[in-house]
Amino acid sequence: METNVQQTEDQPTSINHQPSGVSGLGGWLVLVQIGLILTILLALIQLPEFYFTVFDSENWNVFTSRESEYYHPLWGPTFIIETVFSTLLLGFTVFTLYMFYRKKSILPRLMIILYSANLFFWVVDLILLYQIPLAREVEDGSSIRELFQSIISCAIWIPYFLNSKRVKNTFVK
Repeated sequence: METNVQQTEDQPTSINHQPSGVSGLGGWLVLVQIGLILTILLALIQLPEFYFTVFDSENWNVFTSRESEYYHPLWGPTFIIETVFSTLLLGFTVFTLYMFYRKKSILPRLMIILYSANLFFWVVDLILLYQIPLAREVEDGSSIRELFQSIISCAIWIPYFLNSKRVKNTFVK
């Protein structure tokens, strides 16, 4: 027995490719959204505060002038690296959030890059800070906590973005 499928001009044939399983910005992706938004808000608060404090001419000279008792040759590069990287990370986070809400297929890769870049930043920052004796003395453990939080975030969210059915079904555009 043979079945004929006829196509008329009024009814073009189309195959609807609906993803099977869960999709949408719900589930664990709610936590990702909150994390991205909080990251942006905190950066918008902390970055100007850091910028105006560190790059104030008086403060800058205290740390970067050879005549100062607090001088160390790595203070200047460390402050500049922190500022540049934080600014780039803020911009990348805004772009990632935009792609998140557009449900673009590149989003999982962007999230992996974002989490990895954040971890890389904390490793570099900690290495630089621990080269400066005064920074080691005043370190209250917050940099190490930030590093471990970044490691934990990577350990949780990178596998999630690689393996989640919801992620595969949601970010398809």
